[in-house]
Amino acid sequence: MHDFSPLAGSDKPALYADLIAAARAITDGEPDAIANMANVAALIWQYVPDLNWAGFYRLVGDELVLGPFQGKAACIRIALGSGVCGTAAATRATQRVEDVHAFPGHIACDAASASELVVPVVHDGRLIAVLDLDTPLPARFDEADAAGMEAVCAAIAPALQG
Repeated sequence: MHDFSPLAGSDKPALYADLIAAARAITDGEPDAIANMANVAALIWQYVPDLNWAGFYRLVGDELVLGPFQGKAACIRIALGSGVCGTAAATRATQRVEDVHAFPGHIACDAASASELVVPVVHDGRLIAVLDLDTPLPARFDEADAAGMEAVCAAIAPALQG
């Protein structure tokens, strides 16, 4: 059994390595993508400090649809190419935004959010979802966070396909 408590005071590579191990442990053998997204969103909420929203937008047809998350109620549907999440989905590239108010077309679900990190979840060349992290702190996410969350998404992508 994995201990699902974050490493207090650890450096980011250690935090993300532990988060990956926890995410793999909690999704191992579970075939339900929504249940796995819910548990991974909860783990991220528990492990990563200073978040005000953490969750998934699932690709359904030609738009992103709200999936499991932690935080305040959120926008339900996002067009591909729209806002930070839609841009990440359309380009299949991680979006690390230091100031969401300066991002053209930013969709403000929570006025308290100041910066955002969105990582596409891709498996076997197919976009499944995007992982969206918001924080009230400007420039909260750095390259280590982007790389760490990209590794988390790569590790759990097979468990998130539905």
